[in-house]
Amino acid sequence: MSTRRQHRWLLCYDIADPGRLRRVHRYMLDQGWPLQYSVFELLVTHRQLERIVAELSDRINPGADDIRIYPLHGKPRKIIMGKRLYSDGVMLFDNKTDLLA
Repeated sequence: MSTRRQHRWLLCYDIADPGRLRRVHRYMLDQGWPLQYSVFELLVTHRQLERIVAELSDRINPGADDIRIYPLHGKPRKIIMGKRLYSDGVMLFDNKTDLLA
């Protein structure tokens, strides 16, 4: 995997302690785009992903918390139902790509 090329990832977490949950959430708000409260889309290089994993490792209790990271290949298809995090008309872009489309 190229260290310079950015790849899309889906990061989801279930954190047992409210204090750790707040710390992880605040950290993730600076790393990616929140799709739901505990689900983030990342567009990062391999090195950036390694740094995020290391930072999260310092913020969780591995015996009680669960973090999962899934690769998203190409332009993932999605279906959205129910309440949206962002209102209609709010779109996130990187270069010329709609990150949430």
